[in-house]
Amino acid sequence: MEKMNDLIAAIATASGAAGVAVIRMSGEGALETAKKMFSRKGEFVPNMLYPGVIDAGTFCDYGMCVYFRAPRSFTGEDVVELHCHGGTEIARGVLRRALGLGARMAERGEFTRRAYLNGKLSLSAAEGLGEMIAASSEAQVRAGYLLYTERLTRLGTQLQSALTECLAQVDADLDYPEEELGAETRAQIKERLVRAEGELTRLLSQYRAGRKIASGVRVALVGAPNAGKSSLLNALLGYDRAIVSDVPGTTRDLNEGTLCIRGVNFLLTDTAGLRESADKVEREGVRRAKEAIRAADVIVYFKEDAPAPELPQGTPVITVGAKSDISRRTDCDVVLSSVTGEGLDALRELLYERGFGRENDDAFLLSERHYRAVGAAHAAVCAALAAVEDAPCELYAEDIRRAWEALGVISGETANEAVIDEIFSKFCVGK
Repeated sequence: MEKMNDLIAAIATASGAAGVAVIRMSGEGALETAKKMFSRKGEFVPNMLYPGVIDAGTFCDYGMCVYFRAPRSFTGEDVVELHCHGGTEIARGVLRRALGLGARMAERGEFTRRAYLNGKLSLSAAEGLGEMIAASSEAQVRAGYLLYTERLTRLGTQLQSALTECLAQVDADLDYPEEELGAETRAQIKERLVRAEGELTRLLSQYRAGRKIASGVRVALVGAPNAGKSSLLNALLGYDRAIVSDVPGTTRDLNEGTLCIRGVNFLLTDTAGLRESADKVEREGVRRAKEAIRAADVIVYFKEDAPAPELPQGTPVITVGAKSDISRRTDCDVVLSSVTGEGLDALRELLYERGFGRENDDAFLLSERHYRAVGAAHAAVCAALAAVEDAPCELYAEDIRRAWEALGVISGETANEAVIDEIFSKFCVGK
């Protein structure tokens, strides 16, 4: 991958009225260009923020300027930021002046791409930064930050080092075929592979939690007609999202809303009451309810005296006794009332524990790309383990190399150009 150092510029802050807008330049000539636009006459000390007048050519603004000297900058190149007053036309005018002085407009994600190309961060760290920027929940910010701080890359590098040691032992045997790989050496290789397989299995188990962080935990409110599902949805959301009526079968379609618990988004779905009906519209509502139940990560079932409906095996179920202000049940996980608020806090706790899980607070395997790479490495390690005791070493060495290459895709070490292009195309201009 070719490294570029031509001067690029872009607005690094969101468009619109705001207190401050930032115009960022990176590459050869960044400081010289800034000096033509900013009123400071003396030398620019790196990392110092200077006040002064920004000359946009057709107008001026009072703002600030900071210079980051290569390689101690985000991109690894000379970087200058001009901080002007927020406002669409002010920022655009400052950017136009920079472009007129020789900079070119940055492409999507080009600043971060240069940081990757210049060794300032790995590919997975760049993806973590993208997750933080695009986050719709605090949990996604936390998970993205773990990626951004190289948590996944470090794990991948450690596993690659262990696999490299295995390959070194195999290569020594291939260089000296008259000395067969001894049982002790095979045992050492197997031990390293077993440890690698365990770590990869642990990483793969995180993906379910990672998907929930990125997309939200899907919760289905399930029960008979008039059980209190719509009232609970409104009570949890804090506003009237669903129509509440004493008439059974009022809910015909899916009503949805998002509840945030400890930074994790829970996507609540109020479903139609489960019963046989001659009404064509109600039957369609029941069909959609069953689809929501099958797709749910956790089910909140409103318990009644009638037999429970058939629910998917393996999906956590929270049983609730609703309308505790009218009558109370003792054979359920939580007793609640949407009128008095009793049990709502307890239900939120159960939703978090059974729908997400406290052990998943440090989960950071968010993307399908990472999941596929870890899965490919795991499959290759398992293949090597199956052959390490009996097969010729050159056979399972190929499996070890495949695992090493799969792990390199995470950091970007072995990622192809198409993958890299796709990742950075998701960034905004200016980042």
